[in-house]
Amino acid sequence: MHQVAPDRSWPLFDVAATRRIEQAAQAALPPFTLMQRAGLATARLALAIAPHARRIWIACGPGNNGGDGLEAATHLAAWGKEAVVTLAGDPAALPADAKRAWERLRQAGLDLAPAPPHDCDLCIDALLGIGAARPLQGGLAAAAQAMAGVGRPVLAIDVPSGLHADTGAGLAVRATHTLALLTLKPGLFTAGGRDAAGQVWFDDLEVPAGPEAPCALLAGPPLAQPRLHASHKGSYGDVAVIGGAPGMAGAALLAASAALHAGAGRVYLAPLDPAAARLAPGLPELMLRDWSSLPLPSLAVACGCGGGTAVADVLPQVLPQAASLVLDADALNAVAAQADLQALLRARSQRSLPTVLTPHPLEAARLLGTSTPAVQADRLAAAQALAARYACVVVLKGSGTVIAAPGQPPAINPTGSARLATGGTGDVLAGWIAALLAHGLPAFEAGQAAVFRHGQLADRWPAGEPLVAGALAARAGG
Repeated sequence: MHQVAPDRSWPLFDVAATRRIEQAAQAALPPFTLMQRAGLATARLALAIAPHARRIWIACGPGNNGGDGLEAATHLAAWGKEAVVTLAGDPAALPADAKRAWERLRQAGLDLAPAPPHDCDLCIDALLGIGAARPLQGGLAAAAQAMAGVGRPVLAIDVPSGLHADTGAGLAVRATHTLALLTLKPGLFTAGGRDAAGQVWFDDLEVPAGPEAPCALLAGPPLAQPRLHASHKGSYGDVAVIGGAPGMAGAALLAASAALHAGAGRVYLAPLDPAAARLAPGLPELMLRDWSSLPLPSLAVACGCGGGTAVADVLPQVLPQAASLVLDADALNAVAAQADLQALLRARSQRSLPTVLTPHPLEAARLLGTSTPAVQADRLAAAQALAARYACVVVLKGSGTVIAAPGQPPAINPTGSARLATGGTGDVLAGWIAALLAHGLPAFEAGQAAVFRHGQLADRWPAGEPLVAGALAARAGG
């Protein structure tokens, strides 16, 4: 069993692949083996989470997830715990393995409780597993509500009940810990998954994935990029930030500051508001330019940060000329609205010009011609659709940011917190990615590395210090 931490990358498998892995294992092992292993692993983790617990409520559902809970209850009772077991369903209707777990529970002298306990030290959510895409209803919903009302730690088996294992969508049990079995599922790490799952643990039940390819990766820390002593500012590339329309100059300044602090050799700030220069007295390293004078074919460009509608007039020159390009915010809205800009964007891939789009869900919806709820319902699919449509790397921001590129599995970022939900942090990310492109990193690696470090900074931010975008930019690359 492993605690899933952002110290390495982890392969993620969707429900279909997990089912194939499970079926292959069941064909090779004696009946009931996997459920025995799952129940034992759950019971062991329960003791690790709450070693002094006396009463543990195991809320079981009508399928094999409930069978895992029944098996865990048998172990916990044998170890001297008061195991209070409820079942949302008829024991006679349980699947074969779950029915065997029920029989073992009865042989151990346990029976079902008529109702959830009024108090306990730990709850185990064994209501629904990966096979249930339906919302919690009836007795399942009542059990989930009771768990929420107890105010104790909740350990979910495989996935929190109600959570879609592939997408992270759905109203789910709010667990403090989740034990993923056989495989790690992508829905645990994006959309509502991170809030629902709490700390994720993983046990493969001694079953290898075999020939199954992961559908995505949970990103690990990027490789260090040491600087050679015999190097100079030209070794680390030039970045230009184009944006900052009247009233929004701060966005471009934040992106430029992030690029500077992330290690770009030189950073040009090309504000679309001529009066914006007065906002940068504290960053004398930035070089102010009119955007039309920039040597675009030699620059990594971050375009759109606070660009307003004015950025649409810049894009016909930037899209075909920039050596590498990050499109953010208003630049994305302009592309979504104009077919000619979309064609120029797609044409960049034919010339092998690295490009990264950094939409939030509403901007992604505009680029796809759909709705924000549709994007959030399947963030992996939305990011992959954007990458395929525009032939570039996509960083779909949000809880569990998704980094996607044509023809390869996407990555889900494990770092970051709600402290990033403040104005300007997206501009910081755009400038950071541009700096890594200027260093020469491929677009996918640049997006993944910047997103990871950006989130990691938020995770490590001092508790008593407000996280604001300007301070975040100043620590980029640190």
